Amino acid sequence: MLRVAHVRKEFKLYSRPALRLKEILFRRSYHTRHVALHDVSFEVRKGETLGILGRNGAGKSTLLKILNGVLLPDGGEIHIEGRVTGLLELGTGFDGNLTGVQNILGNGLLLGMTREEIEAKRDAIVEFSELGRFIDEPIRTYSSGMVMRLAFSIAIHADPDIFLVDEALSVGDGHFQQKCMRRIKAFRASGGSIIFVSHDLNAMKMLCDRCLVLHEGNIVADDVPELAVNRYYQLLGTSEDEIYEDLEESKEGYGTGEIRIASASLTGQRSLTTLMPSGDTAILDVEVQGNRSLANFTLGMMIRDRFGQDLYGTNSYLLDVPLTIEVGERRTFRYQFPMHLSPGKYTLSLSLHDGLEHTEKCYHWCDNYLSFEVAGILGSPFAGVCDLEAKLVPVPHPVGA
Repeated sequence: MLRVAHVRKEFKLYSRPALRLKEILFRRSYHTRHVALHDVSFEVRKGETLGILGRNGAGKSTLLKILNGVLLPDGGEIHIEGRVTGLLELGTGFDGNLTGVQNILGNGLLLGMTREEIEAKRDAIVEFSELGRFIDEPIRTYSSGMVMRLAFSIAIHADPDIFLVDEALSVGDGHFQQKCMRRIKAFRASGGSIIFVSHDLNAMKMLCDRCLVLHEGNIVADDVPELAVNRYYQLLGTSEDEIYEDLEESKEGYGTGEIRIASASLTGQRSLTTLMPSGDTAILDVEVQGNRSLANFTLGMMIRDRFGQDLYGTNSYLLDVPLTIEVGERRTFRYQFPMHLSPGKYTLSLSLHDGLEHTEKCYHWCDNYLSFEVAGILGSPFAGVCDLEAKLVPVPHPVGA
């Protein structure tokens, strides 16, 4: 369906716009070169959904623009079977002075549709976009959410074989985002291939068959979504001057090691084991080893389900509980929380870092450090992921009713 082999892309960077003209006139170099993609290779099979993760500037959008034909690679080969459409930067391919209806024609032609196809699908495109009377207004008057509605509607009605989705779906209201996700899932179920770029990591885990992690234009991971997301978290906790390739994921986790998680246990207050009923109280004890003295550090936890989705996380910074430790000291800290999750198997990740997030400074991060299971329910049965302990009470009739 799609094969990318040794693709490379670089850009000339100028400190001032005038240097472009100066370079032409004097035939001297006034630019620096930025390599956005280095020797990138991967394949996407028919019906497969590939996620792409990476920090800002990692090369994700550049790669999608090359796949969509907006940019040409400087090296390598790309083999594509079928039509490619997608959502890149908002407004790409639109003329702000034309109406929504007029832009359906122009954007559709750019996506490879014929005039006959566009005419046959115009009403369906307008209906799906839910723009109503605004479809006859100039695009320049649209909000970013309205532009996304029209762009997605045109792209998905182009009947692509491969659908590219950049961060555009992050704008707009929740109703239309859910509508887009349903359409994407239906497209996937019909055998279409998807390349999905997003910072919504739970969406990555649920939608994608596998994920690439890009770092400075290189693929540093190509794995199942949960492991790729873990590697992405690892990358976020790595300072720019550290060599990422040396930070291979292991059961020992990663980080600077100034303080470390020495051990941890999670048990139910009633069950006294890692197997506990919903409605029990969970007790999490974390033993921290101090390899240096810290006057204030953060201890965090994250619970994930069997699909790797983040269900609940918190840390001592959010709870406004400052933690300290001395060099050579071992201290145990306890989290206690009601276990309101539905029956099933879960994992718990732990972190030690500075400030709100581990991107500030990561001392020790351990993905899926503990496993536990919720079996049975204490109290009233419920459906879904968690028990919100809803109450049903009668509302008194108004006086005189």
